[in-house]
Amino acid sequence: MDSLQGKLLVSSPALHDPNFRKTVVLIAHHDEEGAMGLVLSRPSEMLAVAAVPSLAGLPGADDPVFVGGPVQPEAFMVLAEFDDVDEAAAPIMERLGFMPADSEPDDLSITRLRLFSGYSGWATGQLEDELEEVAWIVVDAETADAFADDPDELWRTVLHRKGGPFELMVDMPFDPGLN
Repeated sequence: MDSLQGKLLVSSPALHDPNFRKTVVLIAHHDEEGAMGLVLSRPSEMLAVAAVPSLAGLPGADDPVFVGGPVQPEAFMVLAEFDDVDEAAAPIMERLGFMPADSEPDDLSITRLRLFSGYSGWATGQLEDELEEVAWIVVDAETADAFADDPDELWRTVLHRKGGPFELMVDMPFDPGLN
């Protein structure tokens, strides 16, 4: 099994789970025991600094909290771009990783951050089964995807980047049977 850590999962039109309809998920961890990721395309109404005041003054603190997935929605995770990714509690790819919970934000070389409530999780073999069912399209991630200026358009943007027949999915109706 090849790890999908640092890859994007783009929901296919075949995926009808409302938690993941037209979403882009960054896989933060993937091994034989399961996978964990963050939905990058679901901003909430709450500002990050209102949810976690200690983030005040950091780049991204005035952005919305994102709904990372249906698992543990009461838990907050800070995804950050670091000048030195070795400062991350768990590096994901390139300069992207999770901010350590026990650190002083001012002591870290954070270029920008995004706060997530909850995460997406898959048990052993579950993600692999969903990939066989063609529920997800795997796309190489770029650091900028995690901080997209228009997260509502991220699904379309990533499918366009994947190219070929995937670009056709962008304009498919929610239920092709109603077309």
